[in-house]
Amino acid sequence: MKKNIRNSVFCGLCIALCLVLPLAFHMIPNAGVVISPMHIPVFICGFVCGWQYGLICGIAAPILSSLMTGMPSAASLPAMVLELAVYGAASAVLLKIINTKKIYADLYISLIISMLLGRVVAGLAKALIFTSGEMSFKAWLVSYFVSCIPGIIIQLIFIPSLYIALQRARIIPSKYKIVKETGNEENQ
Repeated sequence: MKKNIRNSVFCGLCIALCLVLPLAFHMIPNAGVVISPMHIPVFICGFVCGWQYGLICGIAAPILSSLMTGMPSAASLPAMVLELAVYGAASAVLLKIINTKKIYADLYISLIISMLLGRVVAGLAKALIFTSGEMSFKAWLVSYFVSCIPGIIIQLIFIPSLYIALQRARIIPSKYKIVKETGNEENQ
């Protein structure tokens, strides 16, 4: 019960961050589109709370943001909901099943695969459903991989660092226990 309350509160915090961060980044021309600030809280929610909460955050955040701020636009909302839902759920599932005995490796593998899955799902949905096949492969590559390279780099740096910081602060449990040179067990 206590874990469910903690996860619900953390998920709510991540959804709130999904509303606030884009507003801050959209004050700088094109920064919101390039940096993709809504992705960071969704990935963190999935990693910290599990696939159900990551999925909820990935679905609720863009819908609420669109209703409250107009971002994302109605035209890009369905694909973004799918993309973020995949990010939230896949990051949690992958972090749970990937077991390299090194938390950074687990985080990076989970994060990169989740990024690819979300972008592929969103691109396919946009090309096949929402734009009736009008989206070319080149347009998909540019919009989902090339134009957002700064955002991808920021996510690859910031998300694992934030996750490790939350572990070290003992806000979230550690995945692995290691024995330091002193012989004491410490979570890492």
